[in-house]
Parts: sequence; C-alpha cells; structure tokens
Amino acid sequence: MKTQSKRRRQPLSPDSSPNPFDILTEEIVCKILDHLHNDPFATKAFSLTCKAFYFIESRHRRILKPLRPELLPRIFHRYPFVSHLDLSMCPRVDDTTLNVISSTWKATLQSINLSRSRFFTNAGLSSLFVNCSGLVEVDLCNAMQLTDLAASAIAEAKNLERLSLARCKSITDMGIGCIAVGCRKLRSLCLKWCLRVGDLGVELIALKCKQIRSLDLSYLPITEKSLNSVLQLQHLEDLVLEGCHGIDDDGLSTLDQSCKSLKMLNLSNCQNVTHTGLSSLINGTEQLQQIILAYGSSVSPKLPKVTSDLVKCLNAYSKLQSIKLDGCTVTWSGIKAMASLHSPVKELSLSKCLGLTDDGLSFLVQSHKDLRKLDITCCRKITYTSIDIITNSCTSLTSLRMESCSLVPKEAFVLIGARCSFLEELDATDNEIDDEGLKSISRCSKLSILKLGICSNISDEGLAKVGSSCSMLKEVDLYRSVAISDAGIAAIGDGCPALEMINIAYNDKITDNSLVSLSKCRMLKALEIRGCLGVSSIGLLAIAVGCKQLTVLDIKKCFNINDNGMLPLAQFSQNLKQINLSYCSVTDVGLVALASISRLQNMTILHLAGLTPNGLAAALLACRALTKVKLHASFRPLLPQSILGYMEAHGCVFHWRDKAFQLPCMFWTNAKEEPSKVAP
Repeated sequence: MKTQSKRRRQPLSPDSSPNPFDILTEEIVCKILDHLHNDPFATKAFSLTCKAFYFIESRHRRILKPLRPELLPRIFHRYPFVSHLDLSMCPRVDDTTLNVISSTWKATLQSINLSRSRFFTNAGLSSLFVNCSGLVEVDLCNAMQLTDLAASAIAEAKNLERLSLARCKSITDMGIGCIAVGCRKLRSLCLKWCLRVGDLGVELIALKCKQIRSLDLSYLPITEKSLNSVLQLQHLEDLVLEGCHGIDDDGLSTLDQSCKSLKMLNLSNCQNVTHTGLSSLINGTEQLQQIILAYGSSVSPKLPKVTSDLVKCLNAYSKLQSIKLDGCTVTWSGIKAMASLHSPVKELSLSKCLGLTDDGLSFLVQSHKDLRKLDITCCRKITYTSIDIITNSCTSLTSLRMESCSLVPKEAFVLIGARCSFLEELDATDNEIDDEGLKSISRCSKLSILKLGICSNISDEGLAKVGSSCSMLKEVDLYRSVAISDAGIAAIGDGCPALEMINIAYNDKITDNSLVSLSKCRMLKALEIRGCLGVSSIGLLAIAVGCKQLTVLDIKKCFNINDNGMLPLAQFSQNLKQINLSYCSVTDVGLVALASISRLQNMTILHLAGLTPNGLAAALLACRALTKVKLHASFRPLLPQSILGYMEAHGCVFHWRDKAFQLPCMFWTNAKEEPSKVAP
C-alpha cells in the first residue's frame, strides 16, 4: 500500500506544475486508454486533456495506422513502443522509410502491413528484417515489383510466423526456397496468385517449415508432386487449393500421405478433381471440420455433379461442421447422402446450386436440425414449402441468406420471424417479403444485418416495426425498395443507434429528412444514397455534423448536392476515405474543399458539370492520400502530365472512363436492367 500511495503522488508527466490527474496511477490511466482504442477521436481528445495524458498516451500506443508516410517522422518520436504498424493507407513507402522504421522500432515491432504500399525494394526489406528481429507477421500482398532478391531479404526474419505474398507474381521457386530455409517458424503462409511458384517452392516450404498451420496455394501451377510433402505437415489445419488446375484425380490417386490434423480444405474451381480425387486427398484426415467445393460444375462441364459418390467421401468425418457447395449442380442422390451424414453440420452453403428443389432442401434440413447458417441464394425453385420446413426444423438459425428466391411467397417470411428468434443475419434481397413479414422478423431482437434491396412490397409500416424492435442492427440494405420514405428511415435512425451501414439508393421518396434522422446514428460508417433526387446539401450537412465516423459515401446522381454539401464534409468528416460524386452539382470550389480531408483515398468524379481542369488539378495536388481516382477520359489531355506523373509516383492509380452523360429521367426503373447495383 505504501508503494502504491507513493506512486500516486509522483507526477505522471515531466512537467512539474500541479496537475489534478496526478492522483491517478499510470496503470489506471492505461486502463482508461484500453477502452478508447476503437474511437480515434476519443484517444485524441484524451491525449489533449493535459500534458500528463499526452505523455502517457504516447507511451501506451502499440498500434499505428498512419495516413501518409510523410507523417512518420513526427510519429517516430512521439510513439516509441509501437508493435503493430499498418501502412496500408500509405501507397508510397520507399527504402528510406523502411530504414527509419527499422531503426526506430527495432526492439518493439512485431507486425507490419505493406499490402498496398509500393516503391520499396529488397534493400529496404533487408534493413527491416535484419534490425527488427521480433517481427512475427508481415503482409506484402500485391507487391508485384518484388523479386527473388526481396524473398532472400524476407528470409532474414528468423522469427516470422505469418507471411502473406498474395499476387507477388515475380517471386519464383528460388525465392520461396530462401524463405523456407530462413523462416523455419512460419505458421501461416499465403502464396495465392504467385504464378511463378511451382512444386519445387511448395515442397521446400513443406520440408523446412514444419510448424505450418495455414497454407494458401490458390491458383499455383502445382501438381500432386508437392502435395505429398504438404500432407506430411503434422500441424497443418487449413489448406486452400482453389483454382489449382494442375491437380487431378490421377495424380491424387498416387498420394501415399495423409494429413491427420487438417480441419479446412478448399478445392473450389479445381476443374479436374472429382469425388475420386477428393477421397484420395482427405483419406486419413481425422479432424476435418470444413469442406469448400464451390462453383465446381459451373466452371467446367467435365466436373461431376454433387452426387452420392461425392458426399460419401465425407461420411467418415464426425467433426465436419461446414459444407460449401456454391454453384454446383446437386442431385437427389447427393441430397440423400448429405442428409445421411452423421456429423453435426452447422453451416450449409448452397448458393446458386442448380437442381435444388423443395423436396431436396426439405429432406436435407430435417436431418440437420442444428444448422446455424444456411445460404440458398438464387435457388429459384424453392417455395413456401422449403421455408416452412427450414424454420420448423432449424430454429437455432443465426444466418439465412436467400436473395432472389423468386418463388417464395410473402407468407413464408412470417414463419421466419415466428420460429427463428435467434436470427442475426437475413438477406431477403429481391423477394416478395411485405410488411407483415417485416413485423414478424422484428421479433428477432439480435438481428444485426438486414438486406431488403429490391423489395417493392415493404413500406414504412413494416420498417418502423423493425426500427423499434431491432436495436442491434448494424447493416441495412434498402436499395431500390421504392415504397420506403422518410418515416421508415426515421424509425431506423431513432431505434438503431449501432447502425454502421445503410443503403437507400434509388428511392425517390427519400428526402433530407431521412438524412437528418440518420445523423443520430453516431457509429455510421457507410452511406449510399445514389439516385435519391430528394436529398440536397442540407441533408448532407446533418450527416457530416452527426456522423463523424463516416468512411464511405456514395452520392452519385444526387443532383441537388452542391458545394454547400462539400464544405461541411471537409470540416467534420475527417474519417472519410471513399466518395462517389458523379453527376452531382459540385464545382471546383467544393472539390478543392473536399481535398482537405487527410484520409481521403478513393474518389469517383464523373460528369461534374462545374468542374474545370484547373480545379481538378488543384484538388488532386491537395489530396495527398489519394490511391485511386476515377475520371472521365476527356480530362486526360487537359491535365498537365507533370501532375499526373507526380500523383502516380506517389502511389495514385487513375482509371479513365468514357461514359456518356445520363440525364435524370434516364434512371432505370427495373433493377435487373442495371448492370450492377454497385457499379460506379
């Protein structure tokens, strides 16, 4: 007690002036900080309270995600104990930056994310891995410039446990061999789309890195030759072989090894593997919990359907909990075989499965009553009968995805709410659900995701009931649900304080009143209101002031939003990362103001009538964190090449579009006429 009391009387900062917070121990202050880590504004406010808190916060911070590399020099001095560094928002990271990082945090750095960064070479990586001996996790996805020299630098990371090299297309077997020899402690390795890595590189990993738990070999030109070595890994739990076309039944039949520890196997898009090859591959596996065979027969007509022979391969696995057969053609024999499985299946994904009917689905779910997740998206032959049996048999469902089940009548949705009270996710996009169905579903008090896009039968009455009863909602999709108006959105705004994402695009009854209602949702991160002709800058002002966590905003074809909406965004929406301004009434003034948002990375600015080349150039230069910009091709010859070159040198990628201007009266009235509801 004496020690603690003495510690309390010690100032928490080097400043000797009296401070009322000095009565708190550093441990108590750090506990407070632990509860603020999800809110960057709270952490910043905390550090600005007094010098004492500023001092402690700088030493408490372990995780950093800087917006731009030029901010790093200031960060180096303020945060001396960083262990996790995420540079995914910094497209330009050169060797000099990596050198400074490696010297500043050499004793503390444990993980670094360079997945969207470029311009560094093997020299910078060498400095990083030699100096930061405590590194255990590195993400180098998309670093297509890296060669085997970089791989040899990675090999210096002797304590590395997790490494992602997805899309590092210039690294070959030789580089992977270096990593295998140097990084013996690897537990997780992703080589997806490393097209120059073959059997030799994979074999070396399997022979040298005996601690591997997770291995992603998607789309590698490998054969059964390397799989023999892979299956000898005694701790391997997750194996992804998606799109490995060099693997076939004949080769798999020669395997003389089995992996007893394997828990998850993904053989999606393996065109040359049938039930014969699958049986050979999983023979002897004792812990299998998840099997993914997605989009098999839709990729190649040579592949077998989901038949009894295929499913019988899974009979011996008593721990199997998840089966994903998305895009396959199912047969009655396959359904009966799945129903006969003795394993406790908790997740079943049959999205876009041809041949799935009421009889088959009903028979299947009655045999697996402990299902928690069911995906029957685009299964267009199922009707009320299936939903009746599903909701009566699987009352513990937490997730039901049934987009575009066009033969399911509105009455079936009443059953979902009445019988599946534990539901947390429901995707009823493009269905016949009506207000009575919504009222029933409102009984699911734990609902957090509700997708009702293209549901023309629902109105404010049903949505109001959901808003008043489902307070845990985080994601709501009302895309083209044209009967919804301000009253329904007001219920969501009042009753769902945890809301993080809402899509109300192309609903012509939505006005500024809806945005004012949504401004009460302080946690809102993504808002899509494209094509809502009734909204204006007034509503956007409310969103900017109330929703300071907003990161994604789509206001395409909101013709009444102008510069007056951009100014409050620039002032209050400092977390904004992505915005689509196409067809708005924004001019140079608004765009330049928007460019002051320091986190803004992605902009789509097509057909802004008030935009000039000079204004665009000024905005591009001011927006220093940009990584992706979509522009009309007509601007390309009008912008100084020096500016484009400067932006590209700092990591920005330009996408030029030559799309004709679309008048307001040309909106699609039928969603199926529009190529994609998420198209720019």
